Amino acid sequence: MVSEPLRLGVVGLGRAFMLMLPTFAQHPLVRLVAATDPRPEARSRFVEEFSSNGFAAKAYDTLDGLLADEAVEAVYVASPHQFHVAHVRSAAAAGKHILVEKPMALRLEDCRAMIDVAAEAGVHLAVGHSHSFDLPYLRTAELIRSGRFGRPRLIVGSNYTDFLYRPRRPEELDTARGGGVVFSQAAHQLDVVRLLAGAEIESLRAVTARLDPARPTEGAYQAFLLFENGASATLTYSGYGRYDTDEQLGWFGELGQRRDPSQYGAARRALAPVSTPEEEAALKEERAYGTSATVAGRTAPAAHNHFGHFLVSCDGADLRPMADGVRVYANDREWLDPLPAPAVPRAEVVDELHAAVRFGVPLLHSGEWGMATLAACLAILESAATGREVRLGSQSTASARG
Repeated sequence: MVSEPLRLGVVGLGRAFMLMLPTFAQHPLVRLVAATDPRPEARSRFVEEFSSNGFAAKAYDTLDGLLADEAVEAVYVASPHQFHVAHVRSAAAAGKHILVEKPMALRLEDCRAMIDVAAEAGVHLAVGHSHSFDLPYLRTAELIRSGRFGRPRLIVGSNYTDFLYRPRRPEELDTARGGGVVFSQAAHQLDVVRLLAGAEIESLRAVTARLDPARPTEGAYQAFLLFENGASATLTYSGYGRYDTDEQLGWFGELGQRRDPSQYGAARRALAPVSTPEEEAALKEERAYGTSATVAGRTAPAAHNHFGHFLVSCDGADLRPMADGVRVYANDREWLDPLPAPAVPRAEVVDELHAAVRFGVPLLHSGEWGMATLAACLAILESAATGREVRLGSQSTASARG
C-alpha cells in the first residue's frame, strides 16, 4: 500500500527549486500543491504545470498566503541564504514541516533559533538537499557501519568544478552575505565526509584561495579534518572551471547526467560577454523557473548524483563511492558493489522527509546536523583567516549515522 504523499509548498522558485524540480515532479511520495515567489511568470508556470485532474495548484505573491493554505503540510524553503531564518520561523509558527536548503543559515545562533522554533512547534526540520543524501554515499556508510572492513581511518575528498563561473547575483560573490564556495559547496563535501567518518569533527586546519579578482570571494579551499573517533580527512575543492573531477567518475556529472568533455571551458565562455553585475544577475534569472521553455522533466538520470571523488581507507579495505555503486578494494581482490539505476533523481531527500512526517523516523539531516555542518564551514573560514587550527568538538547532538 502506497503511503499518502506529502503535500508540499515551495518558498522560492529559483535555481535551487529548478535542481529539485525533477525530484518533486516524479516522486510518488510528494505532491506540489502551492508555491510563493515574487515573479508573476514563475507563479503562472507553477499553477499551469502542477494543476491536473481537477486539482488546482496555488501560487502566492507572499509567504503569508502560502502558509495560510491548509492544503500545505510541509514547505521547501529554497529562498536565498539570507532569508532562511525568517522563513523557517514563519513556517514553524504556521505548523508546517520544513525542508530548508543548505546552508540552513549563516550564523550558529540563527541555526539554534531555527531548531528551537521547530521543536516548540512540534514540526520536523530537515536540511538539504546536500550530497550526503546521495545513495552511493549512503551505501558506502552502510558498508563501513557493517564492520566488515574495520574502522574508517583516512578519507580523501576532492571536487573540481566550474562553480564560480556560473551566473551569480552580487551577494553570491560576497562572503559576508553567504557567497563563495565555502558556504555553498563545502556544505556538500563536509556533509558527505561526516557521514562517511561516522563521527563529528574535532578540529580542522584550512586554507582558502581567491584566484580571480573579478570574482572577489573564496573560489577554492583545502582542509585537514580530525574526527572524534580518530578518523581523518583531507578535502580539496576548486570552482575555477579548469580541471573537472567528473573525469574520474566516467564523465557523469554532479546531477547524474552524461557530460561531454569536449565542452571544456563552457561556463567561462558563456560568462565572457557579461560586463556588469546587473547583466550577470539577468543571465542567472534566465535559468530560473518560469523564464524558459523547460518544464518538469520526466527522464531518469543516467547515474546517481555525486560530489566528486571520495576514497575511504578502512582497516581492511579502501571504499570508493562511484556513480553506479561502491568500488571495494580489499586485501585480496576488488569488486563493485552495484546500485540500481536511479528512477527518480535525489529521491532520498523525499524519502527521508516523508518517513519523518508520516512514520516518525528520526531525521539524519536534522537541524542539528545542518548546524554542525555550518560550524565546520565557519571553521574553514576562521582557520584560513588566522592560520590556526580550529577546534570544534561536539557541535550538535546529531549522530553521523549511515
